[in-house]
Amino acid sequence: MTTLADYFAEHRPKAKYHAGQRVEGVYKGTPFIGTVGADIMVNYDLGPMVTVFVDLPVKAEDVWHHTFIKVKYKDIKCLR
Repeated sequence: MTTLADYFAEHRPKAKYHAGQRVEGVYKGTPFIGTVGADIMVNYDLGPMVTVFVDLPVKAEDVWHHTFIKVKYKDIKCLR
């Protein structure tokens, strides 16, 4: 019999980014650079998302995001 931990290890997506990694990308048309806070599975409709603590405030759709944003994998890449 499998445990609940085994089930989730098999069926949940593996994290692509780890806390503290530096990333860059585009959030709703605005470029940003920041640090990964978490790589989480929001739900099966939205899929996995990454919480990024931005270095500078980001203005998207007339709203300022001063601390963090949530982006999809396709919108970011690692800085090396």
